[in-house]
Amino acid sequence: MAGLAVVAAAGLIIDDRILVGAPIWFKPFKFAVSFAAYGLTLAWMLSRHAPPSRTGRWAAHTVVVAGTIEMAIITGQTIRGRRSHFNIETPLDQGLFTTMGLTIAVLWVATLVIAVLLFRARLGDRAATWAIRLGLLIALAGLLLGGLMVLPTPEQQAAGALRTLVGAHSVGVPDGGPAMPLTGWNTTGGDLRIPHFVGMHALQGLPLFLYAIEALSGRCARLRDERIRLRLVLVAAGFTTALLALVTWQALRGQALIHPDGATLGALAALTAATAAGTFAALRRPGGGTGPGTSSPSASRSASAETARPHHPEQELPA
Repeated sequence: MAGLAVVAAAGLIIDDRILVGAPIWFKPFKFAVSFAAYGLTLAWMLSRHAPPSRTGRWAAHTVVVAGTIEMAIITGQTIRGRRSHFNIETPLDQGLFTTMGLTIAVLWVATLVIAVLLFRARLGDRAATWAIRLGLLIALAGLLLGGLMVLPTPEQQAAGALRTLVGAHSVGVPDGGPAMPLTGWNTTGGDLRIPHFVGMHALQGLPLFLYAIEALSGRCARLRDERIRLRLVLVAAGFTTALLALVTWQALRGQALIHPDGATLGALAALTAATAAGTFAALRRPGGGTGPGTSSPSASRSASAETARPHHPEQELPA
């Protein structure tokens, strides 16, 4: 996939063809980079499973084969100058698109098997274990949300376009309109690729978030406590899950990411406030205090008992 990303990047420079409003090699480039990150992350997660599992190896090989078939079709259709997704114009196009749907379903099941294996194993301390587990669960949800894109749109059903196309990235507007740089997401209507992206990349996001916390622990002693790191991971997972729901709701209403309405902004403000409150609560010391000099209840009880104990100066004299 890394090698294919280099080839696709060269295609972006050499080949000036445009397909559905974007450079024709843009999709192979994005998918190759995404699959490279996906494969590396799953490999790293499986490496933490000791001893190595035969089932895990088979699931990993299944992901590799499914991803390779997917990219072979995308690249082949790019060379032909044809759409790879949603294209049912000819029997060949329809067969290739159907095959892509089957390979992604197989990839999802293989990833689910890996998630089950990792839920049954200890993958480090509790913070690391749950960062990996929850990242996998959110990624599986993000993959499932991709299925919304293959449903016929109302416009296709009304115009009889199902003879050539089925499904779309955009909601409320045709594919190929004005788009954001780099991502290619629609700027005039909803775009179902956004929740797909947010969900899938929680796979990398949560472990990277934990690594950032661990890197900061050298400067912040409080972050060295495993319980506090676990709480912060849970807050981050809650934020990611809620953000996934929010961008899905926004896209399904035909609303562009960069043009939110009042309801979307209100939901985002509530999510931000809840995350800030959760972070503050997570950073409290496990004993309940918030300040650096706050002692735990047990320490306070010990100090009180020591204060109440009678003092006998003669006990301090040498024998």
